[in-house]
Amino acid sequence: MDLGRIERIPSIKAVMTPFPYTIGVEESLSRAEAIMRAHGVRHVPVEDAGRIVGIVSDQDLRRVPVAAADQSDSRVGDFCITEPYVADLETRLDDVLIQMVRRRVAAALITREGKLVGIFTTTDACQVLADALRARFAPSGGDSAA
Repeated sequence: MDLGRIERIPSIKAVMTPFPYTIGVEESLSRAEAIMRAHGVRHVPVEDAGRIVGIVSDQDLRRVPVAAADQSDSRVGDFCITEPYVADLETRLDDVLIQMVRRRVAAALITREGKLVGIFTTTDACQVLADALRARFAPSGGDSAA
């Protein structure tokens, strides 16, 4: 998306990461860590029978007591955030950003008719901002003084 040429604030669907990796509430903490490592992500939505019940992050896993982390029966559902911020696919980007700031969360789960369709994280927000700045303040040509 060329943010330098937009005429109105886009909805979150224009900048979210679609079809995020998910994990079941009954899965192990080691499985959550393996998903994050394998796919280079820091947040994984947690589902129970296809319904969003939480989100687990690499930060959450770092806070798990060593004894619990070593047990193969430690469930993601016991350590995930159970009230994640959820936004509809058509929500404006600025509204999602404001809610993330107000709620002090690093990720928003994006849904359409109650079904998970995407995720938007602080990393995504930084990318959107960088793209917008580059589009708005692109070099006008010639060499810049360094």
